[in-house]
Amino acid sequence: MATAAVEEIRATSYVGFDSITQQIEHKLLKRGFQFNVIVVGQTGLGKSTLINTVFASHLIDSKGRLESNEPVRQTTEIQAVSHVIVENGVKLRLNIVDTPGYGDQVNNENCWDPIVKYIKDQHSAYLRKELTAMRDRYILDTRIHCCLYFISPTGHSLRAIDVIVMKKLSEVVNVVPVIAKADSLTLEERVAFKQKIRAELVYHNIRLYPFDTDENDEEEIQLNESIRSVIPFAVVGSERSVIIDGKSVRGRKNRWGVVNVEDVNHCEFMHLRNFLTRTHLQDLIETTAQIHYEAFRSKQLLALKEGVQQRPPTNQ
Repeated sequence: MATAAVEEIRATSYVGFDSITQQIEHKLLKRGFQFNVIVVGQTGLGKSTLINTVFASHLIDSKGRLESNEPVRQTTEIQAVSHVIVENGVKLRLNIVDTPGYGDQVNNENCWDPIVKYIKDQHSAYLRKELTAMRDRYILDTRIHCCLYFISPTGHSLRAIDVIVMKKLSEVVNVVPVIAKADSLTLEERVAFKQKIRAELVYHNIRLYPFDTDENDEEEIQLNESIRSVIPFAVVGSERSVIIDGKSVRGRKNRWGVVNVEDVNHCEFMHLRNFLTRTHLQDLIETTAQIHYEAFRSKQLLALKEGVQQRPPTNQ
């Protein structure tokens, strides 16, 4: 049955319900926000450093070697680290999930399974709490809102394992690909590499975030289109400060000069940070709930219903 159009009426005098946005903001600021990120990629691509750079805080320790004779340190199991970051009175509960470097072994068959399982386990835990008779007023949300997928800066093409893993992950989480340590490529190599990756993503039908929906207005559609034209983000991470023209900036110094992490002419770190925090943070959270979690929830409830229907009747 079609819903009849409702006439819009303007109040003849001030009522005050327009303050509801301030009321909502007040409640949200007291409660704070939750954002869960998982980082995926082979060992040695600077996953920890980039996360620390994005949020301008030392959140997770780098596994990089400090001396040339040190053994390579690796994440051997999935690890979650939580922090509360405060900015201008806004509390962000940030949950960072670090994963073992995949593709490092001789046999990498199904190396993505533990990551996919972890993401689904968070959906399952949320669903169980949601279906509890006496559920909490605010359910602790550990569902993964964003997967930063690190691509090695080879300059050639995606590895076969990258294609498989991104395809698997894109079915359960918002995947955002980044080219790590992009300063190892020239600007021309970087442009060509990004074009190859985008072409491969289309060829293999890998659907990455952001998604357009019927609710998007023209401005949001254009913003998403501009993001898709940049993906994969070619980034450089650094927690160290260097001096450029008398100013202290985060960057990396090498034999050819200095890479300013926050200069868009040097890398696309600022595009990535603005995307993650200033334009799409809330949409990443909502897309997780409305698309990925809803698909998981529907599948689980349908399976539960079919299981009940197939159960033989008990004798009275």
